[in-house]
Amino acid sequence: MPADLTPDPAFEPHEPADRSPADGVDQAPPAPSTGPSIAPSTATSPAGRIRAGQPGKSGSGDAFDNPSKSLKQTWKPTHTRKKEVLTALGIFQRATADHLWRMLRPGDRHDRCTRDTLNALKGEGKVRVETRLESGHQLWVLTERGHKEAKQLLPKSARMSVLRKLQYDDDGEPVDGDGYDEHAAAVTSTAAVLTGAGYGTPLSWQTEIAHRLPYGYTQYADLTMRAPDAGVPAMLLEVDRVNEPVDDLTAKLRRYNDWFELLAPKADKDREKAARRQGAAVHDFRLWSRIYPATGREGYVPVAFVFTGKTAAQRESRMRRLEQAARRYFAGTRYPWAGFTAVDYHQAVPVVVTELERITADPAGAAGKVWRRLGRDEWQTLSEALDNPDGERLYRREEEQSRRRQAERKAAEREAQRPVCTQCGTKFTDERWQVTAGSSWHGQWDGLCGSCAEQAADRAEAERVARRQAEEAERAAAEAPAVKPRGLFGRRR
Repeated sequence: MPADLTPDPAFEPHEPADRSPADGVDQAPPAPSTGPSIAPSTATSPAGRIRAGQPGKSGSGDAFDNPSKSLKQTWKPTHTRKKEVLTALGIFQRATADHLWRMLRPGDRHDRCTRDTLNALKGEGKVRVETRLESGHQLWVLTERGHKEAKQLLPKSARMSVLRKLQYDDDGEPVDGDGYDEHAAAVTSTAAVLTGAGYGTPLSWQTEIAHRLPYGYTQYADLTMRAPDAGVPAMLLEVDRVNEPVDDLTAKLRRYNDWFELLAPKADKDREKAARRQGAAVHDFRLWSRIYPATGREGYVPVAFVFTGKTAAQRESRMRRLEQAARRYFAGTRYPWAGFTAVDYHQAVPVVVTELERITADPAGAAGKVWRRLGRDEWQTLSEALDNPDGERLYRREEEQSRRRQAERKAAEREAQRPVCTQCGTKFTDERWQVTAGSSWHGQWDGLCGSCAEQAADRAEAERVARRQAEEAERAAAEAPAVKPRGLFGRRR
């Protein structure tokens, strides 16, 4: 995860005080712009907004950023802010000052400082205004010089956007760029509000990432976010201005699902097929696990649909229709055993939906309860929406409960079969039961409990001893010689 490129302004190295923007550079107006925009130029949430997964900053956010009119302070663009802007434009190619403010410095009260930084970079020949949008906002892009510097600032793992070259008319005059529509503005706004809420940094984003399918189609994701510090290792985002048919949105989910099921190179098909019954083990054989990090949850990489435009009722209708049409891809499957209510999400696509209007209206921004998991009714935070309380954890609890019930049932069945002593009516102990059941010869006391059997054995032994003694006495008497008594006149020998 790249380091956060948004340091505390109070500790930033500032340029010398005598440096001023070059002649002809647009100067920042004394007040923030208030014209209509994809996202309003003034802050819609308190400066102390919640940041998802990132601690708040303790430094003073007002130093030099928003000088009071009563104080004689003159704000000067800093090297750190210039690097931030160049890096963001290197990734997103085109953005307004409003987008960059929400993405880089959401703690500022307005976008004036960001506009001043852009004007300073324009004076250095590193950025230029490509066109002015209908909302009145200027659309900024990198010049060739700025593109080279941004490429040096970005890590090698980051995907650098293509340079927007300046176009000229037949008379050699520069012309405004085109091709930037409201969809592109909504995509950049989405990345801006999520980054401002603490979901990564500008380096956490990539645009138009290709997912090639074997049947010749390539599914491009509007945005790809990686924010492990906020609990979202990876997420694919699709932005819809409520102008795409629901069938097209469903087809996107189908293609994502097909791509997630692709085998990794040299993966064993038979082992992959067997692993489908082993939960998360199947992902080790899939291609997506070689490209994206483990999600830390059941299922594939989550997909988020961000809706904007039209009315709230139309956006809600669009989300409900998508939920009905795409259920097969996100609903998971019930475990087949009786008594189990848990759902197997290991081979399902977690799908969440939100609205740009809902995010900007919430005091916590994208870190608030502005996300809804398809298949649920409540609005939750992103971490809550991606969690699966009815998935693996519930399955483990129900499995343990089922194992306990089965053990209790077997114990009850065994208890019902336990022998009873025919003499005293006492149930056999386990030891006595095992002795009688394990003997291949049926004894005369097998129907007696241990105590009664012992007493019976003692009585039998006593009787046997008595009989033997009696027999010995009789035998001794029979074998003894007859002795005649001698009288007074008996013959002497």
